[in-house]
Amino acid sequence: MSAPTLEIRNLTKTFPIRTAFGGKAGAVTAVDDVSLRVAAGAVYGLAGESGSGKSTIARMVMGLTRPDSGDILIDGQSIIGVKSHAHRGRVQMVFQNPGASLNPRRTVGQSIRVALDAHGKPAARVGDLLDMVQLPRHFADRYPHELSGGQKQRVAIARALAVEPRLLVLDEPTSALDVSVQAKVIELLEDLGRDLGLTYLFISHDLSLMRNFTAEVGVLYRGRIVETGPTARVFADPQHDYTRLLLASVPVISDEEAALRPDIPLINGELPTAEELLALRQAERKSE
Repeated sequence: MSAPTLEIRNLTKTFPIRTAFGGKAGAVTAVDDVSLRVAAGAVYGLAGESGSGKSTIARMVMGLTRPDSGDILIDGQSIIGVKSHAHRGRVQMVFQNPGASLNPRRTVGQSIRVALDAHGKPAARVGDLLDMVQLPRHFADRYPHELSGGQKQRVAIARALAVEPRLLVLDEPTSALDVSVQAKVIELLEDLGRDLGLTYLFISHDLSLMRNFTAEVGVLYRGRIVETGPTARVFADPQHDYTRLLLASVPVISDEEAALRPDIPLINGELPTAEELLALRQAERKSE
């Protein structure tokens, strides 16, 4: 049996809390004993609200942040302590804001060629990469400000593909785009994943996108994965109260979609925390 493209084992990361005078006042645990496996060619979704630890995990997978403990393996090989150049030939990232991730002083072609040059790839591949993301080849001469948001994200995807990675980390790749553009970018990612045999770690708070794009999902709450499994099962029969809370928060546009949402009680007109939900469940069980 072949090793998964990505395996995370008992990953933990804390950050110090500093006082106004630079002293240490404690620490916050951003990622707490997280483990997951993503098979080759699969799409694994990490869901959770802001501050749940999603982006910290992404940065550790990219080698930008070192974990306090645990291990990260790509194709069965640990990346902890591996030189970043060698690692980034196998793993690339597509960021949330394509406008901020592209250098405004470089043309599209120049931005893609930087990645090609850094990894010894021929500069002539720029046109082929633009073809892959369904952009005209003459866009190589354009600057980011001349492109729409969706076009910028396609350029960012082309740049990530320039080094022929095995794994793409997608950190909220569509959250800055209009809904209609989001669908087209997701469709492009699906096509690229199938044609190139890519594996995706898809990080998002948008559960409606995750429902249709991912094969498996992990729900993060305060740095811990509280529920994981096949996406269809988790969405149809969520086992953890925080998962139910997230699903109940998804906007719906039809009675059919509304019927699929878990029935979550409200406290003082606001969405309850996971602790409040757990207390409610326990109280309900005692009263039965």
